Amino acid sequence: MPSDDPAQALAAIHAAIDHSARLARREPAEVTLIAVSKTHPADAIEPLLAAGQRVFGENRVQEAEAKWPELRTRWPDVTLHLVGQLQSNKAEDAVALFDAIHSVDRASLITALAKAMDRQGKRPDCFLQVNIGDEPQKGGCAVADLPALLAAARAADLPVAGLMAVPPAEVEPAPYFALLAKLARDHDITGLSMGMSADFETAVTLGATHVRVGSALFGARA
Repeated sequence: MPSDDPAQALAAIHAAIDHSARLARREPAEVTLIAVSKTHPADAIEPLLAAGQRVFGENRVQEAEAKWPELRTRWPDVTLHLVGQLQSNKAEDAVALFDAIHSVDRASLITALAKAMDRQGKRPDCFLQVNIGDEPQKGGCAVADLPALLAAARAADLPVAGLMAVPPAEVEPAPYFALLAKLARDHDITGLSMGMSADFETAVTLGATHVRVGSALFGARA
């Protein structure tokens, strides 16, 4: 459970990231902590902002639009990541609001994002989502389809910052993180968005550059 003190909870997560990175002979600064604030109101986010956290993740465009424009007037240096699934018809809004999009998983979305980026003159970082456990209920492209998706993203001039995955629940995540890291190496990609509250330390030891931590910072979602 997270500490009742947001600053203490944040410090504990950073300490765990630092420890895991050093175990893997990595620099802790290579890992970006994304505080996933989905379902949490502005008054729950503000204490983390006051404690120095500046990178946040949201699952839905509409929810982020309701919370973040006003928060950003007071904390303009916030970086906002979309970590949930994105419908193509929301591409324009997502490009306008977010600095990074972690769920690029199909050609139609690449096309919509590229058009939105060209119109707005803004190019958020993009992570290609891989359905690493081949689970029908999850987003992400199949492992076998990644080369074609990557080629389409590069042809559309999307700024491909990395790969993203959510491993199957209630199984050992390490093999899935290792597979995603191998895919990234094979395709000359440096970013790895992997690891959440229950498994971010394992993800860091296996190369995560971005960890998406929600409940360990905010408590259980409403």
